[in-house]
Amino acid sequence: MRQSCVRAWGLMLVIFGCCAGPAIALNAPHTLHHSKPASQHLSAGAHARTHRTTAHHTAQGASARHAASHTAAVHSSVSGAATVRRASLRTHRHRYYERFTASSFVTGAVGEGDVTTGEDPVVRQAAIDAMGDMNGTAVVINPANGRILAMVNQKLALAPGAEPCSTIKLSVALAALSEGLVTRDTMVQLAGFRMNMTQAIAHSNNLYFEELGRELGFDRVRHYANQFGLGELAGYHIQGEQLGVYPDEPIPASEGGVGRMCSFGQGVSMTPLQLGALVAAIANGGTLYYLQHPATPEEIAGFQPKVKRTLDIAKYVPDLQDGMAGAVQYGTARRLRANFQELPVFGKTGTCSDKGTRFGWFASYSETPQGNMVTVFFLEGGRPTFGPRAAELTGEFYKNLWDRNYFAGKDQQTARASEPAVESQHAAQ
Repeated sequence: MRQSCVRAWGLMLVIFGCCAGPAIALNAPHTLHHSKPASQHLSAGAHARTHRTTAHHTAQGASARHAASHTAAVHSSVSGAATVRRASLRTHRHRYYERFTASSFVTGAVGEGDVTTGEDPVVRQAAIDAMGDMNGTAVVINPANGRILAMVNQKLALAPGAEPCSTIKLSVALAALSEGLVTRDTMVQLAGFRMNMTQAIAHSNNLYFEELGRELGFDRVRHYANQFGLGELAGYHIQGEQLGVYPDEPIPASEGGVGRMCSFGQGVSMTPLQLGALVAAIANGGTLYYLQHPATPEEIAGFQPKVKRTLDIAKYVPDLQDGMAGAVQYGTARRLRANFQELPVFGKTGTCSDKGTRFGWFASYSETPQGNMVTVFFLEGGRPTFGPRAAELTGEFYKNLWDRNYFAGKDQQTARASEPAVESQHAAQ
C-alpha cells in the first residue's frame, strides 16, 4: 500500500511538471488572426495581458524570470516502517536588473546657448519650467504651418537622434490602416488574448505591433516610414540639424526582425524633429511640413510655410486618435492628467534603453482654443527616465501655459487683430 502511494505521488509530480511547462512559451511566435463577428470581441480589461514599453529590448529576454522546480520525495525509516514526506516544490526567481550609467539630471541652466530669436518666449519658459533638471529636450510646434515655437536644449534636439522606442508604433499603425490590414476595432488574436488598435496604442502593447509588422513585411513598413519623414531631415535649413536613420535592411531575425522594429524601433534612429513633424501631420490631417526655426529678424519677417508632401492619412486619423486619447486617459500616458485636464491631449509614450542609457519619449498634440499644438518631450538618462515621466512633464508644460493665461491671451489677441479687418470690410462695402 505504501509503495502504491509513493508511485501515485510521483505520477502527480510528473503531470504537474508537464502542465506547467507551456506557460514559459507565452512570448513564442504566433500567427495573426482577425476575429470576424463583432460580437466575439473580447475586452482588454478581462482578457488582455498588457505589455508596456518599460525596458530595453536587449534586456527584455535577459530580464525574464527563470523558474526551476525541484521536487524531492524523502524516504525515512522509523521503527522499521517507511514513511513518505510530502514532496516540496521550490521556485527560484532570478531577476535581471539593467545597469544604467547615464545621469537623468543636469546641473546649470537648461537650454543655455540656445538660439531663441524667433521663439515664443511664453511657450519656451513654460517648457523650461516643466523640464526642471531632467536631462532632455522639449520641442513645441505649430502644426498648421510647421513653425517651431520653442526648442529647449537645441544641442540634443538637433542631434542624430535615438531609438524611437514605442513611438514608432504611430508609424506602424498608420501603415497598417493605410494597407487595410486592420481598423481600430479589428480584434487581433495574440498569445492567449485579443486586442484592437485602440487598446494596443493606449497600453503600448508590443505583441500587437510585432504582429502588424510581420504581416506588413519590412518593405512596406519602411516605405511608409519614409513617407512619414523618417530617415530624412525634418527641418528646412535649420542650422546644426543632424539626420536620423531608417535602415535599408531589417535587423536580424535573431534580434526580433521586423517585428521588433515595429514594437520598439530597434535599429532605427529618430530625432525629436522627425517625430514632431509626423505628429504635426497627424494633427493637421496629413500635411507634412518642413519644420522651420526662424533665427534672425529677416527669417521671422519672411516666414512662409513650406510643405514637404501631403500624406493620404486624413481618414485614418480618427482611428489613431482613439488610441492616443486612451493613452492619456487610462493608458501609459495617464500621468499627464495628474497635472493637466483642461484641454484634450492625444499622445504616445516610448521607453527603451541602449548601452546604459534609457530613453523616455512622449509625443502629443492638444486641441486648444487657437488650434492644435504639438509637443515632443525626449529624455535621456537612467532609471528615473521613461516615457510616462515625459508625459507627466508635458502635463506640467500645458499647466504652465494655462496658469499664465496663455490661451486666453491668444483669444484676446486674435479678437483685436480681427477688428481692423472687419472695419475695413464695412468701409469697402
